Amino acid sequence: GGLPLLKPMSQVAGRMAIQAGATALEKAHGGRGVLLGGVPGVLPAKVAVIGGGVVGFNAAQMAAGLGADVTILDRSPEVLEKLGMYFEARAKTRFSNKANLAECVAEADLVIGAVLIPGAAAPKLVTAEMLKTMKKGAVLVDVAIDQGGCFETSHATTHADPTYIIDDVVHYCVANMPGAVARTSTYALNNVTLPHALRIAELGWKEALRRDPHLRAGLNVWNGKVTYQAVADDLGLPYSPAEDAIA
Repeated sequence: GGLPLLKPMSQVAGRMAIQAGATALEKAHGGRGVLLGGVPGVLPAKVAVIGGGVVGFNAAQMAAGLGADVTILDRSPEVLEKLGMYFEARAKTRFSNKANLAECVAEADLVIGAVLIPGAAAPKLVTAEMLKTMKKGAVLVDVAIDQGGCFETSHATTHADPTYIIDDVVHYCVANMPGAVARTSTYALNNVTLPHALRIAELGWKEALRRDPHLRAGLNVWNGKVTYQAVADDLGLPYSPAEDAIA
């Protein structure tokens, strides 16, 4: 049920989100001028991570490691339980509903959007109205921007020009975040994709998909037909089972 070939890129993006957010919080970049981990006698920054999947977990790891005050929001009780067991006192967990989300966003110095719906556009969880409740110079990092973004005010930016400001809130919405650390990303991606690539090369794509249901589940488009249900639904196109492609 996971996305093993996407996982390493999600790990990279989650960890990068904290680096990018910490930089954007600096006064010179329009931020509040807050050090993520604080110093003795000065409170650390408050970090809200929306989504407890691979991106969110890695973002929370980095933020907690730097000493930030971290809260992770998710809608799955099972995910929240696992996160609670892993982080213990190093990060807090909250069920993601409108009230809890609004409260965490208003209190946060840094908000990480780490929401993924496989094959579909990301939901807009932080509205334009919610920005007006945020601290001046707070930062939003939208890791979900490649799926349309999970903040209503998000639009894709570039590594060369990564941020913009709306209602005194800094937005970091760089598409393809892992591209900034291309060497790390390439090695991480090769580690998980190479075995599948070799299998396809040895057997041919049809036979490889026949033998491996997980590889078959990754087929999105074949011969002009959409073979992934979520993609077909999101684009309003007819769905054709992957089994038809390898018959």
